[in-house]
Amino acid sequence: METNDRAAKIAAIRALPANLEAAIKGLNDQQLDTPYRAGGWTVRQVVHHLADSHMHAFARTKFLLTEERPTIKPYAQDDWAATQDVLGVDIQTSLAILRGLHARWSTLLEKLPPAAWSRKGIHPENGEISMDSILNTYSNHGVRHVGHITGLRTARGW
Repeated sequence: METNDRAAKIAAIRALPANLEAAIKGLNDQQLDTPYRAGGWTVRQVVHHLADSHMHAFARTKFLLTEERPTIKPYAQDDWAATQDVLGVDIQTSLAILRGLHARWSTLLEKLPPAAWSRKGIHPENGEISMDSILNTYSNHGVRHVGHITGLRTARGW
């Protein structure tokens, strides 16, 4: 991947907390507990999922940087989205996680030497992953979920 492409993707990771906060601004509990699509997660679950998922991604990044070809542990995201620290819990806890996590993560990514981008690990479900694949996946992941929330707001006139 080109350096400019990486910089844009790192910028997207850095911007996620602010973009997410803008997307949820002013929503009440009833709105936060509305699924963004039929059979989908609620807005509240999406916010908590982003914190859970991006904590995993940050850990995966660190494993790739500090271990030789680590095995990257998958997790059951639907099960995580239904635990007691998610359902009905104030989203401010996950927003605080995301603010701190994304500040650290984007700083780490910005400071990586070129050789670090070639480091790889193995994901049992997805096969070989690289630093670039983590960057691609998670720079888009947050944007996609913010889009789910803003799409719901538009559809509902919120």
